[in-house]
Amino acid sequence: MVVYLDNAATTWPKPAEVIEAVKDCLENKGANPGRGGHRLSLEAGHVLLETRERIATLFGIPDPLRVIFTLNATDAINIGLRGVLSPGDHVVTTSMEHNAAARPLYYLAKEGVEVTWVQADSSGLVDPDDIKKSLRPNTKMIFLNHASNVCGTVQPAIEVGQIAREAGVIFFLDAAQSAGYLDIKVDDLKVDLMAFPGHKGLYGPQGTGGLYVGPGVNLRPLRVGGTGSSSEDLEQPPILPDLLESGTPNTPGIAGLGAGIKYLLGKGVARLRAQTEKLLDTLLNGLAEIPKVKVIGPARERERVPVVSFLVEGLDPSEVAFVLDKVYNIAVRPGLHCAPLAHKTLGTFPAGTVRASLSSMNTESDIEALLNAITQICQEIAR
Repeated sequence: MVVYLDNAATTWPKPAEVIEAVKDCLENKGANPGRGGHRLSLEAGHVLLETRERIATLFGIPDPLRVIFTLNATDAINIGLRGVLSPGDHVVTTSMEHNAAARPLYYLAKEGVEVTWVQADSSGLVDPDDIKKSLRPNTKMIFLNHASNVCGTVQPAIEVGQIAREAGVIFFLDAAQSAGYLDIKVDDLKVDLMAFPGHKGLYGPQGTGGLYVGPGVNLRPLRVGGTGSSSEDLEQPPILPDLLESGTPNTPGIAGLGAGIKYLLGKGVARLRAQTEKLLDTLLNGLAEIPKVKVIGPARERERVPVVSFLVEGLDPSEVAFVLDKVYNIAVRPGLHCAPLAHKTLGTFPAGTVRASLSSMNTESDIEALLNAITQICQEIAR
């Protein structure tokens, strides 16, 4: 059996409830939601509404209709960035961003949007004062990666949100690694836009995600088309979520996402986090005791998500991951993790690191298997 430690890419395995919800939707609620008045279409529409409501409950969102379903967090980020920013606008972001944000911002910069990249320290942490000092009269947005997919560093989102609110600029939070793990309430963080995937900490299927759009944020739609509403008008309906949701949605995937969030809410975010943090402590403490291993990122006493990057002296990260997979049946991810800017900040570019990322579905035996395998690999090097 595979020891799966690549949950920062996608959480697996999924809770049984998620699999059952997808199956039930495909078998019993397979109609197109909002595209008909018959019973099956209404039942499919209820799946979407129920999932929106669960997302709203999880993130403290007063109005569930401000939850937009997307393909993934990358899709949500593109919708948010391109829906707000225009040539001449200025956006402040950081050197720890994933390519999901870095690449759209790169292309927007080529189109005339001004971008300031605030440098993080060697552990991946950004100083809020550096963000504040980067604001200009034409600043439209602060974009922040809440938690690093490379080393687990959690950014001071509360402080940054306050800076954005005082400056009157939009605060856009990338919650790809924090949603479902950290306790996120949009009002507490003063978030105006928030992108999140469905398939990671929310336990849903791949091909699901969402964008929270706060009051007062007006977005241009990235795509337009059929919504099942205002069909007599060629203008895209101005109301949410219709404005930003065109075409047939991934109803089975959203059913699974709803089941994943129900599982998360039932178990309790704090309880599952505590469970995972025990595994994280075991992993970090174990790696610290292995000669030739260097852990990258913040000290354990700092808040972090369960993403651990490390290096094995004398071996390329890809070699380590290959041996773990082929010899020990352990799945980790080597390389740059779609975040070259973060690796440059951490000093691990261009080879990257070996990344082990955990979820509440992991066990102590999974961690022991990885630590034993790394120990044996290091012993082979020493011979």
